[in-house]
Amino acid sequence: MAAMIKNEADGVSGGGSTTSTSPGTIAAPVNQQDIEKYRCGEKDEISDDLEAGRKEEEEEHHHWTTTPSGQDDVPDSVYDRFSNQRKLVIVVLLSFCSFLAPISSTTVLSATPEVAAEFHTTGSVVDVTNALYMLFMGISPIVWGPFSEVWGRKTITCVTAFLFFACSIGTALAPNLAAFFIFRILTAFEGTAFLLVGSACLQDIYRPTERATAMGWFLSGTLIGPAIGPFVGGIIVTFTSWRVIFWVQTALSGVAALGAFFLLPETIHHKKYDDLRGLSRKKKAAVLGSMVNPWKVLKLMFTYPNLLLAGIATASLVWNMYSLLTPIRYVLNPRFHLTSPMQSGLFYLAPGAGYLTGTFMGGRYADHIVRKYTRLSQARIPEDRMRSALPFLGVAIPACVLVYGWAVEKDVGGIALVVVTLFLQGVAQLFCFPSLNTYCLDVMQGRGSDVIAGNYFMRYLFACMGTAVVLPAIERVGVGWFSTISAAFLVVSALGTWATIIWGQGLWEEEQQQQ
Repeated sequence: MAAMIKNEADGVSGGGSTTSTSPGTIAAPVNQQDIEKYRCGEKDEISDDLEAGRKEEEEEHHHWTTTPSGQDDVPDSVYDRFSNQRKLVIVVLLSFCSFLAPISSTTVLSATPEVAAEFHTTGSVVDVTNALYMLFMGISPIVWGPFSEVWGRKTITCVTAFLFFACSIGTALAPNLAAFFIFRILTAFEGTAFLLVGSACLQDIYRPTERATAMGWFLSGTLIGPAIGPFVGGIIVTFTSWRVIFWVQTALSGVAALGAFFLLPETIHHKKYDDLRGLSRKKKAAVLGSMVNPWKVLKLMFTYPNLLLAGIATASLVWNMYSLLTPIRYVLNPRFHLTSPMQSGLFYLAPGAGYLTGTFMGGRYADHIVRKYTRLSQARIPEDRMRSALPFLGVAIPACVLVYGWAVEKDVGGIALVVVTLFLQGVAQLFCFPSLNTYCLDVMQGRGSDVIAGNYFMRYLFACMGTAVVLPAIERVGVGWFSTISAAFLVVSALGTWATIIWGQGLWEEEQQQQ
C-alpha cells in the first residue's frame, strides 16, 4: 500500500514544475516577536498578552486564508522523515484506532432490546444513548484538535486511547442505566480523537498529491466499523450477554493503546507548546488558554463559506449513513420476516463490503483528479480535489438511497435489490470522504487540524440528529419518504460542493477582505 502511494506521487514529482509549488504541511507558525516581548518583560499586564495573542492569531489567519493553495516554506524533504514501510505501519495503526469509536456507535443497535430489558426501560430510551454518543463524538474534535497542535499527535493519541480503554470497562460493568449513559458518553468523547488526530498525522507525513490515497485507507476503518458493528453485536447477543460487546471493545482499545505507545512516532512538525518556554506561569497560562480555546475552531468553520459548505457535504453523508444503519432491524426484520439479531445483522455486511471495496479506489481516484487538474492549470488548487466527489455525492448516492427506500416501502425487488443498493452506496461514499477530508487538510494547511475538527463537529452533529429522528420519522412518513428527504439533502450538499469548486477561493478571500 505504501509503495502504491509513493509510486503515484512520484508520477507527479516527475512531471516538471507543477509540483515544485506543491505546498508542504506544517503547523501554523507562531509569532516569535510576541514571545520575545513576553520574555523581555515588555508586556506586563495579562490584558496586553491576550490582545497580542489576538492580533497574532488574526495575522496568522490572514496568511493561511489568503494563500489559495495554503503554501508555506516547508522543504519537501519534511515528508521523507519516515520510510514507506514506517508510513504503512502508521496508516494501519491509525486505521485500526479509527475503527473503534465508529464500531462502538452501532454494535449496541442489535442489542437494544436486551439492554432495555436488563435496565427495565424501553428501546427508545436506549436509543437516546446512541444519539448522545454521536453528539459527544461531534463535540470532542473541537477539544482534541487544538490539544494535538499544542502537545503533539502521539501524546493525545496515547492519552485518549487509555481513557477509551478505561471507559469501555466502565460501560461493560455499568450497574444501572445512568452509569451506562455516562460511560457511553465518555467513550464517545475520547474515541473521536482517533479520527481527528489520525487525519492530522496523515497531513504531517504525506505530500498533498499522495494524501488522499492514504486517507482512503485510513477512512476505511471509520466507515467499515459502523457497518459491521451491528452484525458483530447481533452474533454476540444471540449467543451470550450484551456486556460481552463492551468487553470485546475493551480488548480492542487495549491493543490500540499499546500500539499507539510503542509504534506511533510523533509526526507533528512543530509543537506549539515549545514556543511557550521561558514565559512566566501567568503569561504561559494566558497564551495556552488562547491556543486550546475550542471557540476558535467553530469560529473558523462558520466564518468561511467554503469550510461551511464542505462541512455540510460531509454532514449529509454521515446523516445518510447513520439514518440508514440505525433502523435496519426495525425496518427490514418485518419486511423480510427475520427473527434474530444475527439475521438482520447480515444486512450490515452489504454497506461494509462496499466501504471495503471503495477503499481501494476512492482515495486513488481523488489523487488522480488532483494531478490531472494540476497539469491542466499549472497550479494545485485545493478545490479541484472536490471534483472527484461531485458525481457520487450528487447522483450515485441519492439514487441508491431512493431505490432502497422505495423498494422497502413498496415491497418490491426482494433482498437482492436491498443488498445491491446498500453495497453500491458504500462504494460511492468512499469516493466522497477521502477527497472532502483531504480538502479540509489542504485548504488551510497551517490550520488543518482546526479545519478538520470543525468538519467532524458538523458531521457528527448531523449523525446525532439522524440517529435521533430516523425511527420517529419512518413511523410517521414511511421509509420511502424519509429516504427522499435524505436524498434531497445529499443533492443540496452536492450543489454546495459544486459552488465551492467554482467560487471557493473567492469566497474566503471576499470574507477576509470584509474582516
